[in-house]
Amino acid sequence: MTVPSSERPPDLIRATWIGDHRFDTGRAVGVQTRIDGSGETGQTPPDALLSALASCSGVDVVDILAKRRTPVTTLSIEVEGERRTEAPRRFQRLLLTFHIEGDGIERVHAERAVRLAFEKYCSVAASLAPDIVTDTIVVLNGSPGERARQKTYVTDGA
Repeated sequence: MTVPSSERPPDLIRATWIGDHRFDTGRAVGVQTRIDGSGETGQTPPDALLSALASCSGVDVVDILAKRRTPVTTLSIEVEGERRTEAPRRFQRLLLTFHIEGDGIERVHAERAVRLAFEKYCSVAASLAPDIVTDTIVVLNGSPGERARQKTYVTDGA
């Protein structure tokens, strides 16, 4: 049984400055990740955002295809982000290329899994500004598919 979100404690992440543009971040008890604004000792904050989007949507794709009894054997996701030239240099366009390998996975189901990740399940995608143009390409067992524009989750105002 799922606990209603109103009864769950909020997520709590602590970022501790360790000098220069570097922070060690994570839950108070658990694994820490280095975020480095200079990109010398860890990912930059924008790179970490793209990594979070790839990882979040990837988890959903793996789970959706496993439920179809067509498990993924390998998955890698490349994310290209186009940013504004002026501050704030936020992302305007994203292209995610999902390289999926697995026996018995049909293209229609792999592409549906990606679409569902963006439309329904991936909390990182749902947290991005709605005007960011997000496209995906599924490369299934080495064969690239068509580029698809993703609609992201839209709240009902709640």
